[in-house]
Amino acid sequence: MSLKALTPQERSDALEKAAKARAARAAAKERLKRGELSVAELIRSGASDEAIARMRIIELLEALPGIGPVRAAAIMADIGIAASRRVRGLGIHQARALVDFMDTQ
Repeated sequence: MSLKALTPQERSDALEKAAKARAARAAAKERLKRGELSVAELIRSGASDEAIARMRIIELLEALPGIGPVRAAAIMADIGIAASRRVRGLGIHQARALVDFMDTQ
């Protein structure tokens, strides 16, 4: 199955939409880093914000102070979250486990 060829206007619109989504995710990660936003708030906002819903959990964790790629992967393994999981894809129990884990840190 081939993809439909986009008109120049459709392509431009898609590029603009993608840039806005990347900017929204970057802003959310920066707010996490500064402590202005909690993990629980970010996960809740994923229900209404498409850009946040598509953020990978590993990126969310790495945005937190003191958590790098190795520690983020270890946290996800401990909780039982797949490396490819996104905010929208978290189950109720996974989201609660992640929030509880971060609250105890």
